[in-house]
Amino acid sequence: MSRYIELHPANPQTRLVDKIVAVLEEGGLIAYPTDSGYALACAPRNKEGMDRIRAIRQLDSKHNFTFVCADFAQAGPLAIVGNNAFRLIKRLTPGPWTFILKGTKEVPRMTLNPKKHTLGVRIPDHTIAQALVSGFDAPILSSTFIRPGRTEPESSGWQIEDTLGHLIDVVVEGPVGSTEPTTVVDLTDDAPEVVREGSGDVSLL
Repeated sequence: MSRYIELHPANPQTRLVDKIVAVLEEGGLIAYPTDSGYALACAPRNKEGMDRIRAIRQLDSKHNFTFVCADFAQAGPLAIVGNNAFRLIKRLTPGPWTFILKGTKEVPRMTLNPKKHTLGVRIPDHTIAQALVSGFDAPILSSTFIRPGRTEPESSGWQIEDTLGHLIDVVVEGPVGSTEPTTVVDLTDDAPEVVREGSGDVSLL
């Protein structure tokens, strides 16, 4: 069974954040709230963690994993960002957006789309998510927690704990900003292409 940890939505307790970060550092898998439903996350070089996320979500190898970052400074070394993409990301973040970009040589190859060499980049507007990334002191590898056959992400920590807790090391309880997933925008050609419409307002593109 997983550990179930409730964090304060406005002032996440440092000692509890540290416990969750330690699980990531030790190779564990967590479920945590964001501004767009729940997400699953592991450390970027954790192949077993990635495989566990794929198994839970029933994803294939073409899935773009997302690096969740505290700010653009963390995201910069991970992706090749053109001028137009840079301005768009700066304008829309933090917020409920995932941007698909070409990865740099600094990114572990196993985390990239095997054919396109792309990854997702996300800067959430959510206190708990930001606290976890800041505590980890680096981007965390993440995927929206959408169960197979569904279109909406999980939105309740206790329900995840009750039904899927045996598959996850830590379930973080806290409110989500929206029950819709992120809006996914492909910026590999520097011009925005909406891949998935979600809680990010596409009229802002």
